[in-house]
Amino acid sequence: MKAFALIALAAAMSAAPAPAEPLWRLSLDGSGAKQGFVPVPAGQPYRAGGAGYEPGSRADALLLSAAVPEGLYRVTVTFGVGHTTVKAESRRLMLLDVTARPGRSVTRSFLVAVRTPALTPPPLNAPGGDHVRLGAAEAKVPDWDDRLTLEFLGQPRVKTVTIEPATAPTLFLAGDSTVTDQPSEPAASWGQMLPALLDDKVAVANHAWSGETMKSFLSGLRLDKLLSQAKAGDWLLIQFGHNDQKAQWPQTYVDPVHTYPAYLKAYIAEAQRRGITPVLVTPPERRNFGADGKLVGTLDEYVAAMRKVAAEEHVALVDLNAASRAIYEALGPARSPLAFNDGGRDRTHNDNYGAWLLANAVAEQLAKVDPSLAAHIAPGAVHFDPAKPPLPEQVRIPESVARSSARPAGN
Repeated sequence: MKAFALIALAAAMSAAPAPAEPLWRLSLDGSGAKQGFVPVPAGQPYRAGGAGYEPGSRADALLLSAAVPEGLYRVTVTFGVGHTTVKAESRRLMLLDVTARPGRSVTRSFLVAVRTPALTPPPLNAPGGDHVRLGAAEAKVPDWDDRLTLEFLGQPRVKTVTIEPATAPTLFLAGDSTVTDQPSEPAASWGQMLPALLDDKVAVANHAWSGETMKSFLSGLRLDKLLSQAKAGDWLLIQFGHNDQKAQWPQTYVDPVHTYPAYLKAYIAEAQRRGITPVLVTPPERRNFGADGKLVGTLDEYVAAMRKVAAEEHVALVDLNAASRAIYEALGPARSPLAFNDGGRDRTHNDNYGAWLLANAVAEQLAKVDPSLAAHIAPGAVHFDPAKPPLPEQVRIPESVARSSARPAGN
């Protein structure tokens, strides 16, 4: 499968289709008027079908939205003097601390996947549905709306923004709350940090959501939506286990001996028949420390089952469980990242710092299991050592505008 992925990626890169006409050329500082850029003056609110700022925007945190159809987009931003971090949609980290010095502007590009809940309706009398089955809370997050939202944090001095349709190899993510784009602070997951560790030649489409299991991801038509957007040469990263193990959830419980391996193999088959490369990701461990300072395993049966399936099916495995154990034990109980100020009761989820560490661990292993991706992963991630993680003061990720202490639904 590695050879196939390498060939497919090379073909996608070399195809070089004629560049699409940009949907938006936006000027945030008044520059670019002569080049056909549309001015977006400070305070101009977003209106349906247009471009403007979302509520909550302020001097150190701009929330800019532009109406776009579902698809993949290349966003090119020119920065003036300052330090700017860029997030997209539900706080996906795209660029971390872009620095522009006096006398020089800086231009950077990245890829953003935009989706809606809509699905092609099934034929008459066929089972299925015409939309992903979202809960009331999820239906309100930016990942599913009719626009592309960008968040500029820090000392944002954005000059221009260009948004144009793109085609690129894509990493699709299927999983639960430890993977999803968490919509509000302080929670964060590795999937929403991963885009910042890739260059602008490979995209990330994160379809994970809180509370999901391998069963519910199917019954909610999430896998259908994901597969409707994926193409040959893409990747499907599959990480489940935290909610699958909940026997108290009878409709979605997936036991580690029979159903968990069977569902993994079904996901693998659905990907492979479409020319998509499946990658299994073992679920990160919960932060339950024993008296010896080592983590107490809570997912061991599921991790072992996933490793066995990867070997049997000859598919790539990212052992995030092992990497997370190394990270948390290196930091120790006192410094292990906690997403919620609840006295340490939540030992599963992460804050921005913890999510960044796990994303680096995933990227480091992706570079090893699939050489076609190595050249597109940030050097710092390629050489990341889980046993020697950077300390919190070395990882500064600005918080987003919208903040909430609410716990995500499920683990």
